[in-house]
Amino acid sequence: MSTGPKTARFRFSAMSRRAAMTGAALAAMGTLAACGGSEGTQAAQGDMAKGAPEGAKVTVVEYASVTCGVCAAWQERVWPEFKAKYVDTNQVRYVFREFPTPPADVAAAGFLLARCAGEDRYFQVVEEIMASQREWQQGIPPAATLSRIATSVGLSEEEYRTCVTDPEALAALEERIQSGRSAGVTGTPTFFVNGTRVADSSLAGLSAAIDAELAK
Repeated sequence: MSTGPKTARFRFSAMSRRAAMTGAALAAMGTLAACGGSEGTQAAQGDMAKGAPEGAKVTVVEYASVTCGVCAAWQERVWPEFKAKYVDTNQVRYVFREFPTPPADVAAAGFLLARCAGEDRYFQVVEEIMASQREWQQGIPPAATLSRIATSVGLSEEEYRTCVTDPEALAALEERIQSGRSAGVTGTPTFFVNGTRVADSSLAGLSAAIDAELAK
């Protein structure tokens, strides 16, 4: 018998209780922002990266959330061209940093799931969750989305439940968010090119900043 939305929502709630508590704690610290600093180019604990190796001439850091609609739009509309122009050619080291936005429990569970899927599938999972925001708008519970994605990357129900309630993983996520807040991040997506914040996240805006650094 298939699992109905109510059952899926209840199961997700039980599995992500610690994630929700983490989200509440972050909100109390003021780290959760509406999806709408300065940051260096040094690698940080938990960084997920693509493109050029560490120490590249240009490093682009994006702080984003899997529950942020603007992040999902950037992923769909800008990322393919950005990736082809700079990442696939190894001109830029692209670093993705997690900065959950409400609903906090969904964002935290989504990031934990992506990490449990493994480094080789991390970006695949993040991109799939972002793309699935359309499902949520149509009334499909985020719980069902995450459960489906967990199954697609080979996680059993028990492994998924363990993944999104792991105390050490949640503590590490909190540390990454605190680092972002310390860097001046207040919302997502937020981009830095070689440590300088770039307000214009369009391909043209990012290219102007990147090309200027490449030309130095």
